[in-house]
Amino acid sequence: MNNPARNRPLSEVLVTGATGFIGRQLCLRLARDGVRVVAWVRSPEEARAGLGVGPELLATSAADEELDAVLRRCDAVIHLAGAGIFDKRWSAARKAELRASRVDTTKRIADAIVRSGAKPALVSASAVGWYGARGDEVLDEDSPAGVDFLGGLCREWERGALDLGAHGVRVAIVRIGVVLGLGGGALEKLLPPFRLGLGGRLGAGKQWMSWIHAEDLVELLVTAARDARYEGVFNATAPTPVTNGEFTRALGRALRRPALLPVPAFALRIALGEASAVLLTGQRVVPRRAQALGFTFRFASLDAALEQLVGPTHSVRIGPAREVPLELLEGAYFKTSKPRYLLEQRTNVPAPLEEVFEFFSRAENLGAITPASMRFRMLGERGQAMREGREIDYAIRIGPLPMRWRSRIEAWRPGEGFVDSQLRGPYANWWHEHSFTRGPGDTTAMVDRVWYAPPLGPLGALAQRVLIASQLEGIFRYREHAVALRFGRDASAAAPVQTRGPVAASASAQENGPRALMRS
Repeated sequence: MNNPARNRPLSEVLVTGATGFIGRQLCLRLARDGVRVVAWVRSPEEARAGLGVGPELLATSAADEELDAVLRRCDAVIHLAGAGIFDKRWSAARKAELRASRVDTTKRIADAIVRSGAKPALVSASAVGWYGARGDEVLDEDSPAGVDFLGGLCREWERGALDLGAHGVRVAIVRIGVVLGLGGGALEKLLPPFRLGLGGRLGAGKQWMSWIHAEDLVELLVTAARDARYEGVFNATAPTPVTNGEFTRALGRALRRPALLPVPAFALRIALGEASAVLLTGQRVVPRRAQALGFTFRFASLDAALEQLVGPTHSVRIGPAREVPLELLEGAYFKTSKPRYLLEQRTNVPAPLEEVFEFFSRAENLGAITPASMRFRMLGERGQAMREGREIDYAIRIGPLPMRWRSRIEAWRPGEGFVDSQLRGPYANWWHEHSFTRGPGDTTAMVDRVWYAPPLGPLGALAQRVLIASQLEGIFRYREHAVALRFGRDASAAAPVQTRGPVAASASAQENGPRALMRS
């Protein structure tokens, strides 16, 4: 992607905004390269729930001396902190909050870098909102700023970072477009109505939409931190901006749903107030400087990006549980209610089995591969060794509903597989089998099988069709995406699903059937 001779090895990186939609994915990507991550967070306890056991956590309330000491160790700072632009209406108080979360935090980071005497590269987020409403004009990094609220906010935001150049610090500003990814961002808000066939363009649909796939954004951030040629301003958008109408049609195609119900401009203005102008105007932005340096976008076309994110998947299959192993049906767990559906997922991971199993054997890492919107939080004591019979409590959110989940490890075979069941939670029953087998070279084949029954008795079948199946597919697709960020994406064919036993981990387990795994 870039000239290796220009790359600066990264051993340790400070990340702000680490618990956000992009920050969580960035931490996984850095860990793949063996980079130590220090996450600068408001609540270390909440951050640990979403980031897993890998990153070191530094509270924003920590003394300046602690932040300075971390900066002296770091090769780069990737600064993503900022309150959500569309989370609330833009009252005067909200505008002040948006400014403080960007401008003030940037100043604090910049002051700490100067004070510490360190010179880590600074990759600082900004937004394509810099350009304001510009109609059909093609905008690159040299285009002037807009005169609206966001344009002014971005000018202040960027200035605080760029001033570090006078102190010998390499600064790369990344103006981010609409990020398309799983587990958050724009798609999380758009998918529910579009999946029901109720989606449509915003206003006239002629406004431009400069988008980027989350994987490409994460890769660009890592490249900017590592490559000394990345200095100054870079647009983080795919090279093919589209109008909102084109985006609407593309999302409908990917979901195999009609997208014919427009959202009137006046309705957006009522709902969002001043912020609606951002959605009804937009910008036509191109990533000229990143492309000039040879950055390759894995998802350069919108159709390819959406197909990968929400199109039909071959790695996750959900259907009726027609052939439930007799050993399961005869077991104690399914005595009172039977499974009605089976979810299967196959994943080839380009990493050694020992490394992959170690990651999954830490219950604390579950939050790192769970969509942020579920607000996963592990309850009780952390750090306990995984073992058969261990019970683990979680807090999660499904849609607007907070819930508790208690699982039990029914079987545990280090390096081979494990089984967990739901003791308390949203499902009538839930039995999840994880299998790990060594693939060719240093690869691992993972197979997940989940036998489950929805809640609500006879209404469960309706809930399955309307809501549950798509939710589960989204959760497991995000899991696959997170695993790819952490370990890399394998280009070979998916691992074949083995059909014998709850966890077909070894020859003896396969020969003796499911009871071999469950035997204590």
